[in-house]
Parts: sequence; structure tokens; C-alpha cells
Amino acid sequence: MPNHTPSGSPMAASPLTRAVLEIDEYVAGLGWDRPARLFALVDTAALRGQEPSLADRLGLTGEEAEGNLTPIEQEELPAGSPLDEFLGTIAWPDAVAGCALTVERLMLPPSAESSVPEGLDESGLNRWVAEHPDRQEVRMTVAVLRDGTRESALRLREKDSSTEVLTGSELVPGLAEALAATFA
Repeated sequence: MPNHTPSGSPMAASPLTRAVLEIDEYVAGLGWDRPARLFALVDTAALRGQEPSLADRLGLTGEEAEGNLTPIEQEELPAGSPLDEFLGTIAWPDAVAGCALTVERLMLPPSAESSVPEGLDESGLNRWVAEHPDRQEVRMTVAVLRDGTRESALRLREKDSSTEVLTGSELVPGLAEALAATFA
């Protein structure tokens, strides 16, 4: 018997981890250089009971494991709006158990912190990072539930494979806090 679900995520993973990996895999199929994407996370059984036609369109069979979460992509985020300002405008209905966001960023290794030039404004710093030889392009998928539970997945562009995705609850704490605040 295989120890993976049909989506390829480990069977032992929590429902939130499975949802994060499902979103990561979906967004990976769209390719890189994409805008941020926001997802509502809803209890699969509740969705099937309350919105059977939507559940059918999403391919939910009713045989999903108890406690499963179904990601539902939201409308595209407004172009040019700072992410933190946009997240501050979100209010979720009670049926939403959690939310997730995918965003692409450039990251530097911790060793590069000591070489950041002083006095750079935000655009100067962004330019400096974009030109740094050790930069890495990364896609972050971060999810939080109403109860504060969180999970993240990181995918490096240079290791763009489902087997190379790093998961953990504290990988992107700032973004997780911002998402949790959408439930406050």
C-alpha cells in the first residue's frame, strides 16, 4: 500500500500540511514569475454538505479523509497594492477555516546580511538583492487556521521539484502572522 495520497503528499501529514502542499503543487504547475495568490481553506466535509455543486466542480468525491481542507482560490490580488496593506482589508466569513497565500520572493543566505550597503531605501535594497550573486528565487506558500495553527512550504526555483519542497510551521513567521491577523 502506498504511503502517499493521490496528490502525492504524505498520508501522515496533517490536513493543513496536505493543503499547503496541494496549493504548492497547483501553483508550481502555473510556472514562475506569477503574482501572489490567495486561497480560502474550507472544511471539505462541510463544503460537500453545504455546497454540493461546488464540491462536484472541485472534484470532491466525499471519500476524502475527515478533517481535510479544500483550498479555494480567491480573486487576483490588486496589482501594485502592498501585500501587508491588502491583507489588512480581508475579512473571512465563518465558513472559512483558514487561508493561504503564495508569493515569490528573492532571498539571500544569512551570510549576505553583513554586506548590505548602509543607507539604501526599499527600492535600492530590492535592486541590491536582485543583483546579488547568491540570491535565490523562492516561492512561499503559507497557511494559517483560525485557531492559529500554521504551515509553510518553500520551493526554490533552482530545485523546482515536488521532492525538494521544504515544509515547516515557522519558516515564514511574519507572513503567517499577517495571515492570522485576517481572522482577528
